Amino acid sequence: MTYSFNIPPSKDKLRQMRKFVTEVLQKHRVSELEINMMVLAVDEVCANIIIHGHPGDDSEYVKINIDIKKNGVSFEIIDKGDAFDILKYNEPVLADLVKNKQKGGMGIMLVKKIMDQIDFKSTRNQNTLKLFKQVDVQS
Repeated sequence: MTYSFNIPPSKDKLRQMRKFVTEVLQKHRVSELEINMMVLAVDEVCANIIIHGHPGDDSEYVKINIDIKKNGVSFEIIDKGDAFDILKYNEPVLADLVKNKQKGGMGIMLVKKIMDQIDFKSTRNQNTLKLFKQVDVQS
């Protein structure tokens, strides 16, 4: 079963996206802990796309598809902004972030730790990030 949601590239719309993801996962009786982790990961990705991929461009939506599978949940996040390959991101050393009192840099690290599989593809017209989390779901 697949669910879709279009989010305008505006940080103040992230709440609606989090609510949508939560409601879909609750409908399929995913555990509260797993819901919170997946919402955190999807929120981080969408926030980065909005902040870094669509600076000042309110015309393009970020599309989220959630596919409920027997063995877990698949998220497909599609946008047309500047491409960023999460798989090529070099994670910062936590001690360096603390030492330099640096804000940011931890979100992608969390996404990689939460999700079981991550795939990224970018063409001239579109970026597609696929996230998969193996969890027990009810169809």
